[in-house]
Amino acid sequence: MNVSIRFHKFATLFFLLIITWGELSAQNQKTGYIDSEYILSKMPDYNGIEQRMSTIVQGWNTEISEMDKKIDELTKDLIAKEILYTEEVRKQKREEISTLKSDKDRFVQAKFGAEGEYYKTQETLLEPIQQKIMLAVRAVAERGNFDFVFDRSGDFLFLYTKPNWNLSDQVLKELGIDVESKDQ
Repeated sequence: MNVSIRFHKFATLFFLLIITWGELSAQNQKTGYIDSEYILSKMPDYNGIEQRMSTIVQGWNTEISEMDKKIDELTKDLIAKEILYTEEVRKQKREEISTLKSDKDRFVQAKFGAEGEYYKTQETLLEPIQQKIMLAVRAVAERGNFDFVFDRSGDFLFLYTKPNWNLSDQVLKELGIDVESKDQ
């Protein structure tokens, strides 16, 4: 599951702020990072959302498979009996198959397209969790006097990071989640 675009926008905004405020001395800036995928994996609420989304997707995939099966059956039937049909019946059968294919494509687009039900449902379910994480990040950053906090699971590639600047476990603690082992 993709981590929300908001984390990526958040990281992009802070990256632009670093560039804009280039005149500030690097010694005066304190930068930390989090791994939002790691944080999400430790949140029980998120695991429930993943399971819920998986169940929804399985149902949709079943419907798509049934549509494909019907299209295949009609296509095979048309091929097998094509010479027996009149031109008018062949035309009707082809139109029926074409209509079913269009219906399936519309269904797939409505469920999985860019503005589809999957992404809308995911966004709705993840928003409260993202709000909690953002509040926890802000609290940890303010308490630790961090100027910038990046999300390492975003679009930025960190070639090297010191583990002591990783705030993920502190954010989890702020969220009330105990972390016993370092499995990042």
